[in-house]
Amino acid sequence: QSRLLPISSVRTLCVPAAMRRRAASLRSVLSVASVGVAVGQQAGSSRPEVHPRMRMETNCAASGCEYEMGFVVIDANLRWISKDGQRCYRDDNTWDPVTCSDPAACAKTCSVEGADYNETHGVEANHSNHSVKLTFKSADRYSNPGTRIFIMDSEDTYKMFKLKNREFTIDVDASNLRCGLKGALYFVEMDRRGNYDGQGNAAGAKYGTGYCDAQCPHDIKFVRGEANSRNWDSKAVPAVGHYGACCAEMDIWRADDMAAGFAPHLCAKAGLTRCEGNECGDTHRGKRYKGICDKYGCDFNLYQLSDKQLYGLGPGFALDASRPLTIVTQFITADGTDVGDLIVVKRFYAQDGEVIPNSEAVVLGFEGGVWSFNDRGKNICKKQRFEEGFKFARKGGMKELGEVLDRGMVLVLSLWDDAKVSRASNTQQPLHNSSVLRDPCPGGKDRPAASVEFSRIRVGQIGSTFQSRRVAGSLV
Repeated sequence: QSRLLPISSVRTLCVPAAMRRRAASLRSVLSVASVGVAVGQQAGSSRPEVHPRMRMETNCAASGCEYEMGFVVIDANLRWISKDGQRCYRDDNTWDPVTCSDPAACAKTCSVEGADYNETHGVEANHSNHSVKLTFKSADRYSNPGTRIFIMDSEDTYKMFKLKNREFTIDVDASNLRCGLKGALYFVEMDRRGNYDGQGNAAGAKYGTGYCDAQCPHDIKFVRGEANSRNWDSKAVPAVGHYGACCAEMDIWRADDMAAGFAPHLCAKAGLTRCEGNECGDTHRGKRYKGICDKYGCDFNLYQLSDKQLYGLGPGFALDASRPLTIVTQFITADGTDVGDLIVVKRFYAQDGEVIPNSEAVVLGFEGGVWSFNDRGKNICKKQRFEEGFKFARKGGMKELGEVLDRGMVLVLSLWDDAKVSRASNTQQPLHNSSVLRDPCPGGKDRPAASVEFSRIRVGQIGSTFQSRRVAGSLV
């Protein structure tokens, strides 16, 4: 194993961007003023919406970073939906037949309520130390199936991250994650205002509307200004409707305490698509490869593809999941400019002052060779074969991913019960001509209390958010 060299001791210079914050505040005021009296899927009256604050470090360069005060907002899908104090979506996962017999009328009649972030949803933000903690509450009457929040730059708009020719860095404490419970941070091509239209969706980003991802989830209760109540299956886990919500996705980190991975997923259409039929690519209908999105993506699972001692719980692993770690992701263009084509997504880590390069994908090697995601990401993507072929390249590959990044993506932080892993033993997925274990989680365990903490979001020029040195055998 290569010797790990310490990171140079360096303090990032953070300069408050007062003028930029005042401008953002003015934009927020103007946005609120332009809404007027909203109708439809809108703010309820039971509880006011108060966004927890989270400080970020942005516009990082050689001279340092700027502080930017942001907010977090919980997904509208996790909120109470009501009309005049009566539930439009009920505790038994069914829609009220009186208010929601018609999807469009339901959206124009029912309201999403303000959230109790800490007690009900387990969201605790601390802007003074730039962190947000997500806790899985399963031991009391506020039990939740998981938490999903989005990062905002004003009270009414999501922050749009444009990461091509940029570096994104974040600290993660996964010490209280356990088998079958996954923490994740990823980007999706959501609309900046949450698809607010003033009619079917008058709640907007302020209430966490507009979620989508490359799995085209059918459990989203409102999609494109209408309730997703058609053909609603309340017995499914989770309950699902007729339409899916598709958009491109860039997974930065998804993990429990045994395995972790990252992956880009592309879709044939820009932004949120309300899909139905083959467009959704529903696995249970045998249409997974017919959909508009690449659901598998160009996946790099640390346990599945590489050294099984890279990530895990305890001191025997290069990345010890029992202690905080830093994740650095670089989106590198061909000519080193913002307008160049994206060619590589480069990943490395740090823990306890030591730089740890991403491992090599031994499983995908050929003729005894080893392909490295760090400098040959395109080849690693091409060598993954999932049944009917590889969709990432057919959807445009790294070049198309760069175009998605140019349009801007919303940062999602989540914690959820991965039912497929926790209930089944040893999840596998075919790679080329083999079937390789993705996660050693034995399955069958009860859902434990768990939490994950994300802190110090940094974004800026390549090499500006993280000070590092050459590690023997690898350039980081």
